[in-house]
Amino acid sequence: MHLKAVLDNLYASRSPQHLANDPLSFCHRYRTAEDREIAGLIASSFAYGNVKIILRTLNGVFDRLGPSPRRFVERFEPAAGRRLFAGFKHRFNDGLDLCALLLAARTMLEEADGIGQFFLTGYDPAAGDITDALAIFSAGALAFDYRPVFGDGGIPADSYFPFFFPSPASGSACKRLCMYLRWMVRPADGIDLGLWHEISPAKLIIPVDAHIQRICRHLGLTARRQADWRMAREITAALRQLDPADPVKYDFPLCHLGISEGCDGTIRPLCRSCPVVKFCAVTKR
Repeated sequence: MHLKAVLDNLYASRSPQHLANDPLSFCHRYRTAEDREIAGLIASSFAYGNVKIILRTLNGVFDRLGPSPRRFVERFEPAAGRRLFAGFKHRFNDGLDLCALLLAARTMLEEADGIGQFFLTGYDPAAGDITDALAIFSAGALAFDYRPVFGDGGIPADSYFPFFFPSPASGSACKRLCMYLRWMVRPADGIDLGLWHEISPAKLIIPVDAHIQRICRHLGLTARRQADWRMAREITAALRQLDPADPVKYDFPLCHLGISEGCDGTIRPLCRSCPVVKFCAVTKR
């Protein structure tokens, strides 16, 4: 069996249990595209670190946003937000960072009536992928006026808020933004949401986290060692050979080999039942 057939079978084997163990699950709490778009930006922004801590953090945030994240953001006032999220902490991001993120989302709604529409202002359908569009999106988000959150000086030099909006221009893998784009752009398939129809799934770049970095190296999809934008594009190019129209469809099932199935890159009993074991370099050492 070729790798494409194995990965297609892996894609078909995704389960509700995998989704429940993923930040994307928070988007599925809401029915409307408008709520899901806002929920996706928030959920993806805090999708770093241990998955149990991520899910706990997001539960706390969404409990405070109420039944409609879109309505909450449209009405968001930084002064009230600072009080509401005064004790918030997720690793190195704090309540001010969260308030600035909510203000960024509100500003996008005010300027373009949606995060997707704001992203499209920098998107060129003729471009090979979303590299330039993502750089423009992040630069635009960081250029907003954040004085209502941080004070007259704007974003402090030591703030971790810019961590939410990395750029391919700096070499970053932009894992969380690429994940957000996957959620929004890929066709609705029970996992991803298919909300931004103007962007082709063929233009997406795979989100490279520690699991994708490790597993794709073992599968020979990249020879690079550093999880940067070049690695993300190299892995995507390899997957594009398997599915030119939708290469990033394989991200969720591959990632959950690590997140949900326990693959840690060492030879363990679970390797015997792993669906990609035939192609894995770990078992060939």
